[in-house]
Amino acid sequence: MTILNPYLGFREEARAALEFYQGVFGGELTISTFGEFHASEDPAEADKVMHGQVTAPGGLVLMASDTPNSMDYTPGSSHSVSLSGGPADQAELTGFWEGLSDGATVTMPLGVAPWGDTFGMLVDKFGVSWLVNITSS
Repeated sequence: MTILNPYLGFREEARAALEFYQGVFGGELTISTFGEFHASEDPAEADKVMHGQVTAPGGLVLMASDTPNSMDYTPGSSHSVSLSGGPADQAELTGFWEGLSDGATVTMPLGVAPWGDTFGMLVDKFGVSWLVNITSS
């Protein structure tokens, strides 16, 4: 089975974002730094996240890293994460929504959408866009 995993890029906030997402989704957090792998000659980048991931129950794996100072970075550019499920997933998805809402800008409140599903959109405190969709049947 092929699995699609969100991979989010940050400048300095990957660790804080991953810790926040672990608090929302649960599961195991693993982090490797540039310093651990001698992956940067810039001593200021030693503690930056080279690769991190939250492996949550239910198969969600959310990955992230800090973008090295030598590379261009635009916060929130061209990425969003969609979480979806059916009626059996409503409590879990609503809980994720509530957790992600902490410090977020809600762009569309979680509610009944024109197509009949429960749907909402927000931009979390790290600038990541999230879409939550709970099908009606």
